[in-house]
Amino acid sequence: MTKVVLVDDHTLILRGLRELLGSAAGISVVGEATDYGSLRALMREVHPDVVVLDINLPGRSGLEALAALQELEQPPRVLMLSQFAEDQYGLRALRAGAMGYLNKSCDPSVIVEAIRQIAAGRKYVTSDLAHLLLDAVTGHAPAKPHETLSEREMQVLLLIAQGKRLSVIAERLVLSPKTVSVYRARILEKLSLSSNAELAGYALRHHLID
Repeated sequence: MTKVVLVDDHTLILRGLRELLGSAAGISVVGEATDYGSLRALMREVHPDVVVLDINLPGRSGLEALAALQELEQPPRVLMLSQFAEDQYGLRALRAGAMGYLNKSCDPSVIVEAIRQIAAGRKYVTSDLAHLLLDAVTGHAPAKPHETLSEREMQVLLLIAQGKRLSVIAERLVLSPKTVSVYRARILEKLSLSSNAELAGYALRHHLID
């Protein structure tokens, strides 16, 4: 039996996933969380085979939660389930340790198949994501400016775009305010921007936040 934990801040999504997986043979939902804090508490109680993780969570993002899961002594396999298309976060999620990435608009049967493959130790990628991976490997993909950012720089970008103050970002990421300021300067330089407002506009245009 494959044990699954669901992480999403929308009750309807959790209910739909629970019903979907409840009718799938060999899969058992052993817990649900709505944010990073409740996920962290849940992981102390249960040891799932697969975590189905939304990328857009309140507080710490799904990517931050993914990074935290990778640091566990026995990290679970993670399927990222997001409202964002594969070309927005798919490659970044895989590079950060996810075993698969799906858009929430996919056919429900695809979610079940992805969980089964991931539980068996295989990555699950859609044809669109496979093309992105191939382009990335062969160097044929036109790089977007934000794709040159490190994971930490991306975290800082998203938090600034959400209107968080540098002091709040520093506390969230366990960094000094000075270090966050250095990251902000690097981001502005790499994206050829000059202010937090422009950073927020960039993130909206590229569908990095909603």
